[in-house]
Amino acid sequence: MPKGLGKGLESLLQAGTEESVQELKCKDLRPNPYQPRKVFQEDAIAELKESILHYGILQPIIVRKSIKGYEIVAGERRFRAAVLAGLETVPAVVRKLDDKQMMELGLLENLQREDLTPVEEARAYQSLLDELGLTQEELAKRLGKSRPHIANHLRLLALPSEVQTMINEGRLTMGHGRTILGLKNKSKIKLLAEKIIKDQLNVRQTEILVQQLNESGGNAPDPKKLQKRDLFLAERESSLQAYFGTKVSIKQQHNKGKIEIEFTDSHDLERILELLAAEES
Repeated sequence: MPKGLGKGLESLLQAGTEESVQELKCKDLRPNPYQPRKVFQEDAIAELKESILHYGILQPIIVRKSIKGYEIVAGERRFRAAVLAGLETVPAVVRKLDDKQMMELGLLENLQREDLTPVEEARAYQSLLDELGLTQEELAKRLGKSRPHIANHLRLLALPSEVQTMINEGRLTMGHGRTILGLKNKSKIKLLAEKIIKDQLNVRQTEILVQQLNESGGNAPDPKKLQKRDLFLAERESSLQAYFGTKVSIKQQHNKGKIEIEFTDSHDLERILELLAAEES
């Protein structure tokens, strides 16, 4: 776990040897209300169930006492797999935590130990920014992530909820989501997402399609033309978009051209300028 999390939170999340592990009844446990994970893959839970049947639960679940039973702070996947395995009790460590500590630990445990979907990860980042009052730069240092990584995920929250669901379900990738945001006519984003899924377009094809839609005023281009654009430029655009965390367009005519970097507000512009300054130094 990154040092930036601080000894306080780290010690709360790490089960110490001095703590007693109790066997708690599964029926007395409830999920963490601050759990960022909304999608639990059934096959992954089934695999964990088989492991629990063979080896037991190797790491205790962390809970806190509530008015009725206990709330799970960390370890909901283990709990779900235990229930699926037919266990009546699970090993747990009971800790005294307030709502803020529980929220932080629930988010951090998922961010550090489990594979959230890009949208779930974005929601976790946004919750930490709101609750802790941090800037994106401060949060990035605290989690040991890069600022573009945080910014790229947060941008997904600007997508319509239906498109976020498509990403959660794995029908669209994070790259698709970020590219779709470059569409000027925001009312067409959902339709574009559905077309991407229907035509099985990859991210590069989606980038070209978005550019052509923007240039044509929203009129659908011929799908056969999606491959005609210089793939070298498409790859460079994709790399620059990943670095800057925003839409980048490279336009070339003969031996000259221009690079356009999109920003949403003055803070986003400052972030991009900082990245450019870092490259120069």
